[in-house]
Amino acid sequence: MLRKRRSRILAHTYMLHDHISEVKMMRFPSMRALISLALLAAGLFVWQAISTKGQGSKPQRRAIKATGAAANLPFSEGILTGDTLYVAGHIGTDPKTGMAPPEVDQEIKFLLDGVKATLADGGMTMDDLVYVQVFCTDLSVYDRFNAAYARYFTKDFPARMFVGSGKILRNGHFELMAIAVKH
Repeated sequence: MLRKRRSRILAHTYMLHDHISEVKMMRFPSMRALISLALLAAGLFVWQAISTKGQGSKPQRRAIKATGAAANLPFSEGILTGDTLYVAGHIGTDPKTGMAPPEVDQEIKFLLDGVKATLADGGMTMDDLVYVQVFCTDLSVYDRFNAAYARYFTKDFPARMFVGSGKILRNGHFELMAIAVKH
């Protein structure tokens, strides 16, 4: 099937070449160069489109399922498509109670451990994160969050947004969502 497509491309290329030959007779050197470049670009574009067709050009999509209290909610912890994992909003809830613990440091640990687990389910690590958004109800805990957050990485930090917000579900101080790309 790919050979038939290549044959059709070559046939169209020869037809275009004949038209270029007619233009050559007009003796416009800049016109010839322009048409040749356009023909080459069009051929390369078509070749790329045909050569990648049927070779998995559409990445597979896999949902990372939630566990525990979130298992029955209508969303996935993440969506893996190709080498990219889109991590849904995570809240640092205690697995036993389903609520954020009263201690902020414990909440941060639950939050980051939950993100780390979602990444692991997608075959990634915290170092694969490329973009992180953190929503926080109390900006006075910014430094505490940063101190804990930094310990979860062994390489460069991802780009990150940390913004103040209104109330967060389950009495949380933080909600984190992210994008990771497998290196």
